[in-house]
Amino acid sequence: MTTQSDVQSLVPRALFRALGDPTRIAILDRLASGCEPLSVGDVAREVSADLSVVSRNVRQLREAGLLRCERRGRRVLCQLDTTEVVSQLRSLADALESCCPPGSPPSEEEEG
Repeated sequence: MTTQSDVQSLVPRALFRALGDPTRIAILDRLASGCEPLSVGDVAREVSADLSVVSRNVRQLREAGLLRCERRGRRVLCQLDTTEVVSQLRSLADALESCCPPGSPPSEEEEG
């Protein structure tokens, strides 16, 4: 059985922090809507944001495991890392189901 501290260790904090910003959500939305990698400049134009803002947000998304980026000359191409996103969310869902199975009654602590 998974304990609360086990669940806390599995919570992908960087993932949720990354998803907590409208600009980062717009970047993810744009990258998820196409299968091809896009340059940071292309993303900035398409989400109507300053290049420096998009660059900073892309870095946070990459550090959270949501994007794969590759430098090609002067351009940085970015693509959604679907496999990693699914893996992080699946680990969290498994931990939650282990400690708190669906349909289980609340504990006395939760009722109190």
